[in-house]
Amino acid sequence: MIAFPASVVAYLIGSIPFAVVVSRLMGLPDPRSFGSGNPGATNVLRSGSKAAAALTLAGDALKGWVAVWAALELGLAEEIVAVVALAVFLGHLFPVWLRFKGGKGVATAAGVLLAVDWRAGLAVLAVWAVVVAASRYSSLGALAASLFAPAALYWLRGGGPLFAAVIAMCALLVWRHEANIRKLLRGEESRIGAKKAAP
Repeated sequence: MIAFPASVVAYLIGSIPFAVVVSRLMGLPDPRSFGSGNPGATNVLRSGSKAAAALTLAGDALKGWVAVWAALELGLAEEIVAVVALAVFLGHLFPVWLRFKGGKGVATAAGVLLAVDWRAGLAVLAVWAVVVAASRYSSLGALAASLFAPAALYWLRGGGPLFAAVIAMCALLVWRHEANIRKLLRGEESRIGAKKAAP
């Protein structure tokens, strides 16, 4: 009985488009109007505002963390917590407020993972940070973190519904980065900090 309302609330939390909200509050252009057109922190950074990008990153991660943390604090069964984790992530990918055209879910997935197991979350963030610092490719860092996350979580917690939810999120993350993968292979991917004109 609780699974459906919990997943709906989680989805609506995930749908909050922090990239658009932060950009509007700070008087910046809509992040969907330039660069990759993706409403995420990396594209907000292309507006030239590091503060806006940081706030977007924090907001997107926080909504993933809050949804899963609340489910755990309420003592919901692990199966329901797993549904909540997927729902908040899908809310970011397909937000109702943006006509179901959302971001790629990297920060939200990180927030979910931190709530599930902070050790796994920090390990995955470390992988992302190292790859991004070395390459300056946000997409490459996200892909590396996505591949590492299931292994880290399984090592620390074993299998189960939450592990399955993380695998599903990571698969979706890789799928959402399909265009980035092609650009990386062609050497056309934009590096962090690079400004791009409107398409």
